[in-house]
Amino acid sequence: MAKKETDNIDEDCLDLGIKFNLHQKSKKVSSKSTPRLDQRSVARQMKQKKYDPYHPQKWRASDYSLGKIADYKPFNFVDGEGVRCSLYVSGCLFACPGCYNVAAQNFEYGYPYSQELEDQIITDLSQTYVDGLTLLGGEPFLNTQVCLKLVKRIRQEFGNKKTIWSWSGYTWEELLSGSDDKKELLSLIDILVDGRFIISKKDLTLQFRGSSNQKIIDVKKSFKEGKIHIWDRLIK
Repeated sequence: MAKKETDNIDEDCLDLGIKFNLHQKSKKVSSKSTPRLDQRSVARQMKQKKYDPYHPQKWRASDYSLGKIADYKPFNFVDGEGVRCSLYVSGCLFACPGCYNVAAQNFEYGYPYSQELEDQIITDLSQTYVDGLTLLGGEPFLNTQVCLKLVKRIRQEFGNKKTIWSWSGYTWEELLSGSDDKKELLSLIDILVDGRFIISKKDLTLQFRGSSNQKIIDVKKSFKEGKIHIWDRLIK
């Protein structure tokens, strides 16, 4: 049997080809002006360009984010240290097997971020017993339009009195070499829980993490020292 042209397309490229179509659909691209590419055509182009699906420069919030929120949970105790207000953004391209929040991988999921929601978050954070904000998803660093707007306002309103945590599928190193919006968001948070969830390294005894490859990083100290500084309060 003759070998098909698409047989040598790796699974990562083909998978991202599928996601590209979902993205095009979410953007409501007109079929009259822009032909809809099938997943194998997209995968073939990515292969030709030596596309690296896990390089942070290749995925940009401006291309994918629809500015939607999967959920907002004020006054919880599980998303970081102390009492926190947690914002779950919509959309993630990592699609880690075993992800606990599969619905939020969809950029179309949820409802639009609004000024009303932002004002409510600020009001909730103003409570003296609230320690800070946590960004989750979805992928916060693929929703920088939303996250930067909120984080900048928090710094304006509260300075450094409220801590900002963020989970991300990106590693510290990937964010440092990423696009300007990613680096700006990183510079404005206090704690980063980095890395993909890897189901083979799943460990439910870990503090604030799902798999042992993930790290809890003190962002400010890491920038100051020029190397990763693990959170001082890490127990396991």
